[in-house]
Amino acid sequence: MQERIPRLVIAATQSGSGKTTLVTGILAALRAEGVRVQSYKVGPDYIDPGYHALASGLPAHNLDTWLMSPERLKEIFARTARGADLALIEGVMGLYDGGRKGVSSTAEIAKLLDAPVLLVVDAKSMGASAAAIALGFQRYDPEVKLAGVLLNRLGSDTHEAMIREAMAKIDMPVFGAMRRDDSLKMPERHLGLLPAEENEERDVVTKMGEMAARSVDLAAIRRLAFDASPLFLPEDLLLAGRADAALQQSKVRLAVARDEAFSFYYPESLEVLEAFGAELVFFSPLHDAALPETDGIILGGGFPEMFAEKLTANVSMRRSLSAAAAADIPIYAECGGYMYLMEKLVDFAGKEHAMTGIVPAAVQMSRKLQMVGYVEAELCRDTILGSRGRKLHGHEFHFSAELPQEGAEASRAFLFTRMRNGARYTAGYAKGAVLGSYLHLHFAGCPEAAKAFVEACRASRERRKPHG
Repeated sequence: MQERIPRLVIAATQSGSGKTTLVTGILAALRAEGVRVQSYKVGPDYIDPGYHALASGLPAHNLDTWLMSPERLKEIFARTARGADLALIEGVMGLYDGGRKGVSSTAEIAKLLDAPVLLVVDAKSMGASAAAIALGFQRYDPEVKLAGVLLNRLGSDTHEAMIREAMAKIDMPVFGAMRRDDSLKMPERHLGLLPAEENEERDVVTKMGEMAARSVDLAAIRRLAFDASPLFLPEDLLLAGRADAALQQSKVRLAVARDEAFSFYYPESLEVLEAFGAELVFFSPLHDAALPETDGIILGGGFPEMFAEKLTANVSMRRSLSAAAAADIPIYAECGGYMYLMEKLVDFAGKEHAMTGIVPAAVQMSRKLQMVGYVEAELCRDTILGSRGRKLHGHEFHFSAELPQEGAEASRAFLFTRMRNGARYTAGYAKGAVLGSYLHLHFAGCPEAAKAFVEACRASRERRKPHG
């Protein structure tokens, strides 16, 4: 079957070109015009979608062909775009950059979704050469429908006229031209932008919308998106990846940590857990005194290192989590959540902070990036995500590292393989009903792991029921 989904990809020549600022501004400007825009982010990013949501008023979704199959990606895109007037997709890094052999590059996903592409060109310190760059990007892969450019960080009217003239010579339409404006710069930290949950300067999104309304041809962007070809979708694709209602059985309560310290979740990933029978109950390791009544716990990624003192000070919550682990309530932790499970966290200044102590290990922050990239993760033992040998696709991105610990190998959860260079190493911790590591998963790409976790929570609840 075919579906008409007005859609557009905004890519860039390279990271740091300003595409997140532009996309956020365009989302805000279109929303102000009454347009309902569903946004997406290419790649395993948690922070940029937070700004999308602030601007559009709708949760943003991730599109990644390593974390999920291309078929599943198309299903998610088509289903979540329904009801929207327009689907706007922000790329990752440069247009043709991705994992090994270009996996999950913006270009790959633009072709998969048969979507037109606008290229953000950072024109600072550049004149007619901007047109040469745009022409090279257009010709590099003729299957990518590069429809025009958005010029960013222009210095003056003369600068803009010079580049527009050069673009006209190669018949490259200009859909927008933005001046340099440091007031629109979003605050950053070691993993990238400051998460939207922590950024109190919410008016910056309004300013970005006002900038886009002035500097971008929003009407032309809407026409380009509406001219996109109908998207072909096999009829059975729209039924794929969703759990059968019969699998839900009795609901299980799943406590999900969500606050300023733990905010890295893909909306669709949580929905997969719900499809298998999880009732999500959110709690705050920072602010709540104890866990809610629950059959299982998820501790997502985030920035525990930035809130280490508060996490340490919340002794009652740490005890509550330790008691849950002792009671064999399943606990699944990713990256920042994994750090919180450890005995202590050593911050950037070398100060030690007590964590929950569930995992007999310690973690130390580093100014140097320890790992970023796609990995294949093979379970070393039977766990709450499935049986030994199950292989999962995931992503790592962290500045911390576990401190050497005697006997750690005996409880490792995974054998990781880095997809960029083939390096292999054991990682994480698995014992009883606890599983944690630096791995970030998207359950839409591994529904069997989501099902296993929900079933582990259900089984734990049955074991803990009073008998007699």
